[in-house]
Amino acid sequence: MHCLVIITGLLAFASGSPLCDILLDTDTVQELYLSLNRDLLQSLNRQEGAPNPSVYLAIRLSDFHNLAKETEHLNNLKTSLHNGIQSMLSTSESVTGLMALYTLALRSSCHDLNTVTFTVNEKSETLLTHLKRQMENEKEHISFSHRPLTNYYQYSLGVLALCVSSVRVNQHVSLKLIHAIDHQRFTQDNGGNTDTYAMAGMAIQCVKDSGSHLHEAAEVDRVLLKIRQKLHELRRIDGHIGNEFSTGLAVQALLAMGIPVSDCAAPMAAMREAAKNNIYHNPMALSQVLPALQKKSYLTVKSISCLAEDDTLVLDPLEPVVLTPSTNTLIVMVEVETSSGMAYIYELTIPKGSSLLETLELLKGRNFGFTFETESSLWGPFLSEVNGEQARQSDRRYWHLSSDGIALIEGIQDYKIQKTQRITIKNISY
Repeated sequence: MHCLVIITGLLAFASGSPLCDILLDTDTVQELYLSLNRDLLQSLNRQEGAPNPSVYLAIRLSDFHNLAKETEHLNNLKTSLHNGIQSMLSTSESVTGLMALYTLALRSSCHDLNTVTFTVNEKSETLLTHLKRQMENEKEHISFSHRPLTNYYQYSLGVLALCVSSVRVNQHVSLKLIHAIDHQRFTQDNGGNTDTYAMAGMAIQCVKDSGSHLHEAAEVDRVLLKIRQKLHELRRIDGHIGNEFSTGLAVQALLAMGIPVSDCAAPMAAMREAAKNNIYHNPMALSQVLPALQKKSYLTVKSISCLAEDDTLVLDPLEPVVLTPSTNTLIVMVEVETSSGMAYIYELTIPKGSSLLETLELLKGRNFGFTFETESSLWGPFLSEVNGEQARQSDRRYWHLSSDGIALIEGIQDYKIQKTQRITIKNISY
């Protein structure tokens, strides 16, 4: 049965219906990429909280640069984000994903990673030493629970960050990832199925390229084929892979795994169309899409030289954003389902176009007994507590959001309500 699946997958990639058609670069396309690059760089002037290493990484992978602005952001990463990670390490929090992105961001600037240190319990150790320890902790957790402390997306990101930094990845660490793909463990992952396969593909491809798994070469190749097949299965008729927000990483992975650029026109065209329609207004989303559109991947970081870089990207002054309150209103129902199955239903009138976050703030202020708390993430705020009940990663739970039964692919700050609907907020496990 497995042989049939593999042969079928090979035929799909070798047949006349590849992932996509021929890709043609035009002046219009290049102008779009420049515009997206400016938008991403401009987002640094509007960011709230700690700087986003994913944004910096995408900017560094770009063909167009504003080196002064990039240096300013790098310094912010090395102070604000660094101090935030230091604080989390001091309280023994799992910071695998964030630390891995920080590593990739620093590597993309050709920074000497051996000079970056964290001090825990009065002991100073390098960033890479701490990342290796995080990965060991994740590996040990998989050994007795079949899942990492965080999730397989962050685990894959950790493997990739160590690998592109020329650190030999512990064979047992990478084999845990390979076995997770073999046993379809990603279905338990809340990092997003498509995103997780994409990140795992880049991580395993990097490990293969490093030559550190020669004895398992056949197994590595088989798993990489399985990932390519999975991403092929996740392709939608409109060209996106998974959804609009997972296509960027999926294309990065396909390129990293050796799929020709000419076989990636359909998802690239889909991303360009989404970009024109301002779908990628969240900087985190854009930071994953822009490298893919410019035929780069996170694996490109390994070979970056930081020499003779373009420095012609000019930013226009930020214009003040004037928000005009909507005069149109609509009715929204909000249903909260707790972990015990108990449901609470609320109804309220909101201005058309309100974000889900604004809607919840309005509901909270109506004295209906509804309360909620949020936590920050690289994608923006997310729900951590509703009506006094928490849904924490440490408990393998989260608040699942849907509209009229369809899962939301945007966060509470990005999702805009344009019509009457029923929003369901459900505490579920993964």
